[in-house]
Amino acid sequence: MIDTADSAHNDLGDYTIPEDQSVAVIGEEQFTALDRSVLPDEYETVDPFGVGSFELPKFHLYESTTDIVDTVVDNVTPENAEDVAIIMDRGSEYPALVESALEANDIPFYGGPGFADDESLRTFIRLLRTAHADRHARLGDVRPILHHLGIRPSVEDDNKRLHELDHPEIESLQQFCETVHNRSFDEALSTFETWCDRSLDAFRDELERLGVRHATVREDTLDGVEFYLQSFDVPVDRDDAGVLLADATAAAYVDRPAVFYLGMDADWTHRIPDRPWIDADAKDRQYLRQFQLLLQNGNERYFLVQETSSGEPVTPCLYFHDLLGADFDTFGDLPSTSHTRFASRDGDGFEKEPVNAEPTTIETLSPSSLSTFANCPRDYFFDRVVTSPDRDHFQKGNLFHDFAEFYVNHPDIIDSTAGDELVDRMLTEMRPYVDDVDLEVLRTEFEIGIELIQRLLTDEPPTEREYEGYGFREDSNIFAEHFDQSIDSPITERWFENPALGGKGKVDLIHSPSQLVDYKSGSHTSASKVVDKSAIDEISDEPNFQALLYLAHHRRVHPDERIRFVFFHFLELVDEEVVGEAAPEDALIRVTYYPELFHEFAKRRAAFDTLREGVAESNDRRKTLERMGYDVYQAFFDRHDFPDVKDTDALLDTDLAAKFTEHAKAEVGDYVYVDDGTDSVLKELHRLRGRNYFEDEVDAFERFLQEQIDRINEYRRSRFPVGDPNVDRVDHRDLIQTDD
Repeated sequence: MIDTADSAHNDLGDYTIPEDQSVAVIGEEQFTALDRSVLPDEYETVDPFGVGSFELPKFHLYESTTDIVDTVVDNVTPENAEDVAIIMDRGSEYPALVESALEANDIPFYGGPGFADDESLRTFIRLLRTAHADRHARLGDVRPILHHLGIRPSVEDDNKRLHELDHPEIESLQQFCETVHNRSFDEALSTFETWCDRSLDAFRDELERLGVRHATVREDTLDGVEFYLQSFDVPVDRDDAGVLLADATAAAYVDRPAVFYLGMDADWTHRIPDRPWIDADAKDRQYLRQFQLLLQNGNERYFLVQETSSGEPVTPCLYFHDLLGADFDTFGDLPSTSHTRFASRDGDGFEKEPVNAEPTTIETLSPSSLSTFANCPRDYFFDRVVTSPDRDHFQKGNLFHDFAEFYVNHPDIIDSTAGDELVDRMLTEMRPYVDDVDLEVLRTEFEIGIELIQRLLTDEPPTEREYEGYGFREDSNIFAEHFDQSIDSPITERWFENPALGGKGKVDLIHSPSQLVDYKSGSHTSASKVVDKSAIDEISDEPNFQALLYLAHHRRVHPDERIRFVFFHFLELVDEEVVGEAAPEDALIRVTYYPELFHEFAKRRAAFDTLREGVAESNDRRKTLERMGYDVYQAFFDRHDFPDVKDTDALLDTDLAAKFTEHAKAEVGDYVYVDDGTDSVLKELHRLRGRNYFEDEVDAFERFLQEQIDRINEYRRSRFPVGDPNVDRVDHRDLIQTDD
């Protein structure tokens, strides 16, 4: 089948040079076996190399690629363009810079982008691919297409499905994708040309030659067209005049008097495919000889290179090692001349207006901004200038927050409304973000989530009252819009901004003067992890200062009071609710602020009672404490401060542990259970400290918060922050440069 197919290989194999022709072969070593098969028995050979050797020109070292391109353009004019060739790696940054610079200076050139490289053509093919894809395409997937058409919707919508997005500017694109299966290539191309205001007649002619111009845009036909464009070099109708642009790995002969060689780095080295039928050594010799030929083009040769790029040394093309027989690492080790360019352009350049403005100073940080800055200052500043798309899990969480807020404000409406109506409204909001197959899973989560929120707020109703230090910040609520009701409760979604503290935020529910509630649709955690992630002496890999900051503010509203912060991870109970009835209590994480130092708390009756609770009658800790009695317990901690240690093993190695056991035995007796009981008391005290906040810790956090605000303001006055970020937990990883 292959033997009978039309191909360039078969044509070459069948070709015979007429006997009356005399043949000369230039560079026979570069011929393949198939090339040689057409040669007659007798022919002359011509060596492309001159007689003897010659010295390589000096390398001209520049600081940047733009300096190199500027040098070329400064020496090329429309009048001498026919005498100039530029050789560069087609895959490098040079071609785009050179082509744009030549165009900007009205210098003709050819040998640039091929037929399939046309941006409009590539965008059209990508548009057809998008139309044939399933309905899962997101707005972010088609943003390059939209940009080409001059449409720039908000980045916040990038994660929404294209077909579910309600946006007037893309309605025509949505309709195109829906109907393209019934259109011909010619009809689809005409529509695209209208959108981008550009003719693609050359592509239309190519479709005509392929016999598919009037064919329906089916996926298999599109596969064939795309394969054709990728596999065959379609001639470009352009004048072969001006500067010749050549690819360093494709060309060997450049017939121009003056030749500029740009880059000449390791990417000029050919990659030899690792195939069993390829003689790697022979292929390498062939490529080396081709490189030798390339270096000898032109009467005047200019090697324009960089010694370093982005602070790293540039590795010269590996063939130089074979040709020069010398040891070197960079172009600077070879005969070279360094150039430092100073910009000199006619005219005034861009218009400039003097700006006399002082940087704004921030006074407060939200918990999320503080966490981002503590983790990576650069990520925090990129958050200020880069818009990020909305996430589906954020949207889902917002819907639960809207429901909880509306339920507190209008419980009678929720109680009298069918659950399906509420869930359907929530699913409508989520539809642009999730695939249809995921909607049923979401329905279950919404049904169970709102049921558990209702149950918690019914079993533990919040106290309605006004609070100083909190205000109302108007935000939309989908249930308020759906039922056409207002939100005016003084305890839901309450905003605070406290410059004296340096913090701001929004509390989901002020349940009572001594309790704040935050709804979480994310994964379950524990009180100890909450406290650990808010540590300021050793910043966590995932810092989270929400509970600590909110408690710091609320203790100013209600000073000298014990305050509890409660996380309600209601979606953790979905499985339990499916098979039975879950208890909201199981999804509550409580962290308490005590308005006293820990060693003061440890000696109080409340701490003593807590240590006795929740353990069996026969438990060593309970037995030891009951026989010791509170007065003896208090007397010990009146005289001894609780040590600041990292873990319980270190705690049990302290003098305090030995003295406490000795103190207990003096009162209870020298029994084995007393040793175990006193160890258990100290361990539990350590755990209590690690699951709650105390006065000195919140005081230290407030100082830390002010220090971070001062750092941010200093950066705003001076320079962009540098340093080693925790790049595993950043939102803008692609913008943050590291040593890796």
